[in-house]
Amino acid sequence: MTGPAGQLPDPARPARRPADPERGLRGAISATLVLQAITVLLAIPVAKNTGNGTNGWGIVAIIVLAFAMIGACAFVKREWFGWLLAGLQVLTIAGWAISGPLGIVGIVFAIVFAVIFYFRYEYRRRAAAGELPGQQRPDSSGEQVRR
Repeated sequence: MTGPAGQLPDPARPARRPADPERGLRGAISATLVLQAITVLLAIPVAKNTGNGTNGWGIVAIIVLAFAMIGACAFVKREWFGWLLAGLQVLTIAGWAISGPLGIVGIVFAIVFAVIFYFRYEYRRRAAAGELPGQQRPDSSGEQVRR
């Protein structure tokens, strides 16, 4: 296969990935999941020092939940990821049984993820309707016109 003007492509130059406009949003979701995992791990000393006296199984459950959140970052591209994330949020909120602050962390991050998924929904809706700035074409006067 030849490049422009009949030249062979440069093997030292890597091929470009196709454009993926949602890649940045997936990165934000993964970063938020890692941040939540760190916050959940920081709940361990709080759970140990609060009045309900968390035992070893509670600590193990918190650690497993945090590592599940980090592992879930690998599946952000999958269609079923929303359900996985919802399940992790339910488990974090259910952590209220281990420690009240852990349940509060679950509620706060559930709200954060609801906002992120609303942004994704709104982006997809506008992209389907052709309302994104890159999808508009200028008319003869230079004004942007929607398709």
